[in-house]
Amino acid sequence: MIDIRPVAHTIGRISVALGSMMIFPTLIDYAAGNPNWVLMAQSMVLVVLISALVVAATSSSSRSLTIEQSFLLTSGLWLVLPVIGAVPMMLGAPNLSFTDAFFEAMSGLTTTGTTVIPQLDSLPPGVNMWRAILQWSGGLGIVVVAMVFLPVMKVGGMQFFRSEGFDTLGKVLPRAGQIAAEMTWIYLGITVACTLMYFAAGMTFFDAVLHALTTCSTGGFSNYDASFGVYIGPAEWVSTLFMVLASIPFVRMIQAVRGDVGPIWRDTQIRTYLRWIFYSVGIIVIYRLLYIHQTAHPWDVIRETTFNVITVFSGTGFASTNVLEWGHLPFAILFCVALIGGCTGSTGCSIKIFRYQVLFEAVHAQIKRMQSPHRLYPLRLAGKRLDQDVINSVMAFFTMFMLTFGLLIVGLALTGLHPKTALTGAWTAIANVGPVWGPEITSNGSIEQFPETAKWLMTLGMYLGRLELVSVFVLLLPRFWRG
Repeated sequence: MIDIRPVAHTIGRISVALGSMMIFPTLIDYAAGNPNWVLMAQSMVLVVLISALVVAATSSSSRSLTIEQSFLLTSGLWLVLPVIGAVPMMLGAPNLSFTDAFFEAMSGLTTTGTTVIPQLDSLPPGVNMWRAILQWSGGLGIVVVAMVFLPVMKVGGMQFFRSEGFDTLGKVLPRAGQIAAEMTWIYLGITVACTLMYFAAGMTFFDAVLHALTTCSTGGFSNYDASFGVYIGPAEWVSTLFMVLASIPFVRMIQAVRGDVGPIWRDTQIRTYLRWIFYSVGIIVIYRLLYIHQTAHPWDVIRETTFNVITVFSGTGFASTNVLEWGHLPFAILFCVALIGGCTGSTGCSIKIFRYQVLFEAVHAQIKRMQSPHRLYPLRLAGKRLDQDVINSVMAFFTMFMLTFGLLIVGLALTGLHPKTALTGAWTAIANVGPVWGPEITSNGSIEQFPETAKWLMTLGMYLGRLELVSVFVLLLPRFWRG
């Protein structure tokens, strides 16, 4: 049997840290004179106390994690933390049910950005800040998981990045602390820079901080029902810059801070990501200027298109306009780019650029083998040989992703949702994007009117999509629990 004490100890320590962060929304509501600060403070005490008891009860456990314990930690963390995130939203404003509060917290921690709250403008400021903190924490967490745990666990071809993510096999936890510290400083640095630039672009300081937290996590929560439509103009360009930064590998930014900028320019993922963004924006801008009646200046069309394409591509999910008005081709492009996502080792969501690169290399090699069956065609990416287990892992991931996506569509449709709502609901959940379209959606994009079963299905989709499916499904195998 697997010893769960080291897993519980680590989850307990992280839970203490997340619970302690409730002090910020508590102080914000107190300063605003909003009585919700009392309930936020009570939630903080409750969460920190219970988490601290778990830490104390498991303090004698080993600090090293086996592969099995790493899988359990990764999957368990994203189940426990949403419960913690849900507590203040159940005890205080907006007084959500457990289903809705857990959905909102899961949407935050997976940086999806879909909401069940129909009136964000009327929420206490501390609650909106708490939602942003959940996204910022989830963004940092997924970067550490992607570069520390997933390469060791060989999830979805991530073993290809084992040397860059630091080889930690057999001693995951001690090394993870050092890696997490470096990435946290980078993450914090770009968040501070984003805040200052938002403020300079015309946001209030509170809005600048909140939107910086949800931009750098590529999460997309806003404190306005109109999302980013409140800040049309320079702030869109600021957001565009930091959404791109947040969706490129953090390892490259660490190397740049250490004085080695070269890897950023040589990284094939980054070059491919930027190139595909350019193609997507270019096609949509040309289509809108030629085929859609535009009253806006062409430069405004470029700005609006660039912002809304990148917010979907990166999985952030902000919106400054109704993209359905652009026509069918732009919507089809947006639908596809969301299923691509950002770079591996970033806060970006979905399948990731790296896996498409591996897929295309494998297809290209197979075509060449059909032409010359007796020749060998070793696969390489970024100058490194692609081992067969990486290719197999990537292919397995694609298969599981598409199968889960299809099952989610069917499941949501069976709850009574309109087919369009079921399609975009499954799409936004499994790719952790945020927006949903359909007749059941409220004016601010909330899914408040969804059946409870549909909310749980989307919650499951967000959870599976963020943890890259395999790291969760492996727990269903009986032999896993036999160690």
